[in-house]
Order: sequence, then C-alpha cells, then structure tokens
Amino acid sequence: MGVRIGMGYGKPLRRVLVLAVGGVLLLVGVALLVLPGPGLLLVFAGLVVLAREFPGLARYVELVEARAMRAAEDSVSSPWRLAGSALVALVLIAGGVMWGLLSDLPFSNWSTGSALIASGVVLAGLLCWSYRRMR
Repeated sequence: MGVRIGMGYGKPLRRVLVLAVGGVLLLVGVALLVLPGPGLLLVFAGLVVLAREFPGLARYVELVEARAMRAAEDSVSSPWRLAGSALVALVLIAGGVMWGLLSDLPFSNWSTGSALIASGVVLAGLLCWSYRRMR
C-alpha cells in the first residue's frame, strides 16, 4: 500500500489561491477608486472571488454589485459621458506609451507605462461591456 503524496493539500492550496487572487483584485480596485480606472468593478470582482471561500463576505457582494453596475451604466448614459470616458482611456494609453519612451518624465519606465496602458485597455473594455449591456 503506497503513500499518496499531496492528499489534503487541495483545499488549503485552493483557499490560499482564492485569497491571493481575490485580495489582489480587491486591493487594486480600492486603489482605483481614487486613481483612474474601474475601481468599483474590481472591488466587486474581488468580493465575488473571496466570497466563494469566505461566505461571510457574501452579504457585501450585492451592495457593491448594485453600485458597480450603476456606475458602469452612468459611464455610458449619455454620448458626452461615453466620449469623455473613451477620451480618458485613450489618454491613459497614450500616457503609458509616453512614460515608457520618454526618460525625462518622473518615474519614467515601462512598468509605470504598462500599468497606465493596462488601465486604459481595461477601461476601454469595460466601456464596451457597459455600452453593450445598456443597449
């Protein structure tokens, strides 16, 4: 009779992975509440992931979901808001390219630039998703 290696590691490992992924989504979402980006939607995503392993957080999911969906709908509620949000996404992407290429800017490097580009791409994707959801 052989010993089975790894038996019993599945649940703790899964819990650690859920905590890591959900925690990162939640922390980035909280940071994006004050920085440019889709903060509420990432907070919502983080809570959904964490609530799978930590059921006590489930009571916050509906509250944050309602606010996140309202914010997503507001961002595309008029042509001016949609244009403004799209402009912000383009400015983030262009700023990221500039921060990556120009060495005279403060904190100039590709890690800063790629974070700005990623924020712009995520914002553009969420705008498309919000627009399709509203129409």
